[in-house]
Amino acid sequence: MKKILYYAALLFAGTFLTTSCVGDLNQYPHIETTSADVYTSAANYKAVLGKLYVSFVISGQEKGGGNSDMSSNSGYDYLRCYFNMQECGTDELVYTWQEGDKMSGLTYLSWDANDVWVSDTYYRIYYTIALCNEFLRNATDGQISAFSESEQEEIRHYRAEARFIRALAYTHALDLFRNVPFVTEGDPVGNYLPPRYTGKQLFDNLESELKAIDDDLLDRTACEYGRASRSAAHALLARLYLNAEIYTGTARWTDCITYCNRILTAGYTLEDDYALLFNADNHLRTNEIIYAFPVDSERTMTWGATTYIICGSINNTSDTQLPTDYGVPSGWGSFRLRGEFPNLFDANDSRAMFYTEGQTQSVDVVESQSNGYLSEKWTNLTDAGEAGSPSNDGSASTDFPVFRLADVYLMLAEAVVRGGEGSSRTTALSYVNALRMRAFGNDSGNITDGQMTADFILDERARELYMECVRRTDLIRYGKFTTASYLWQWKGGTITGQAVDDKFNIYPIPSTELTANPNLYNENY
Repeated sequence: MKKILYYAALLFAGTFLTTSCVGDLNQYPHIETTSADVYTSAANYKAVLGKLYVSFVISGQEKGGGNSDMSSNSGYDYLRCYFNMQECGTDELVYTWQEGDKMSGLTYLSWDANDVWVSDTYYRIYYTIALCNEFLRNATDGQISAFSESEQEEIRHYRAEARFIRALAYTHALDLFRNVPFVTEGDPVGNYLPPRYTGKQLFDNLESELKAIDDDLLDRTACEYGRASRSAAHALLARLYLNAEIYTGTARWTDCITYCNRILTAGYTLEDDYALLFNADNHLRTNEIIYAFPVDSERTMTWGATTYIICGSINNTSDTQLPTDYGVPSGWGSFRLRGEFPNLFDANDSRAMFYTEGQTQSVDVVESQSNGYLSEKWTNLTDAGEAGSPSNDGSASTDFPVFRLADVYLMLAEAVVRGGEGSSRTTALSYVNALRMRAFGNDSGNITDGQMTADFILDERARELYMECVRRTDLIRYGKFTTASYLWQWKGGTITGQAVDDKFNIYPIPSTELTANPNLYNENY
């Protein structure tokens, strides 16, 4: 069994109904137990903290999402929603079940404020934020003063982690929706209409918040697996700075390098085998994985999260691709790689983990499972090659790496290439070539300084980080997501691809939310 922080009791049983949740963003979920009953011991604080962490990967209190936390259009968990938003409109993936799963908006970059996935993602983000706010209201110095000094110190660590989790969720809101409602534990509980924060306002708040918790987060060497260490906060800051120009209009390349350097001195090392970062034993890869969403088929059984990524990548009409080869009993045939994506890889790049038998590279028909290569990057296999889920119920036990060292290498390299200070091209090149040495098994894939351009880094990020929920953000940062400067199959709804309105760089706040809160509005939708 993985040694992961799990919530020990169903302290938040019930549902958090969000037909429109603006008025409820800082309220408790509808619960059977009150805060006075829950926050009575340090152990209970840790149990509630566990609930905050697993809010990213489960959708309810029972197996597979039963006794759901909140109502939504599709009922899926945070990570499944976020994965679709970040991957399914890009050059990486095309989704099979367009009509049944209402995916045409994401697939063709044609959504509106009534799109079910846009709405579900928005409310999932704010559900997690609401949980964090409720926890923080009950973790003030005054609230915990009756506990022992050691217990108070431990709860202060929990409090910093809750602020990190909230910051991570708000970062997703910033990246996806940009100008969003902002509410904290200090705001009134009840019929409160949160103000609309601009992207810059939210960015400034997140920057300040992540710096403020630095001393209270644990060092990676003292941090229990599944919890956020100080390095996790540094990685989140680095990623914020990497995209600062998009969020605020002002580039922050030097600050990105500063926080990458802090991670680089924390003792992380690259995993020798790339594939082991994405299998059922990847919780052992703490040398490279800085922070992950833990997934376990016995404790956090879900039909979303990495179960969705693994099963969704397996053809369910193929006579040759066997789900058991990936540690699961069945494939779902949900998505394939778009035709242009495999061309980013050289022939000897081991990261090109594609199933091609019976598959065309070109996606001529979106709904055809035989069109498009299939990704084999993610599996539910242990290091020993056995299924990672003893019950064989179809759910995975593969964790989702949110931040890992390879991403830090590439963030630093991009920031250096774009003119940031605090490192050098020589250092950046050594990090890029370290990744390529792992990918090629020798120095045959190494590049020269002259080849290390911004566009090369974008392509290298695709090769290294595909299906890790960064592609949409990367393409937007490079001005390629909506424009004609880079086209891929079915972008804009045509097989050869076409530019779309720049408004699609940002998702709209759902129409239900606009109706509830007059402070909010969408630009261009």
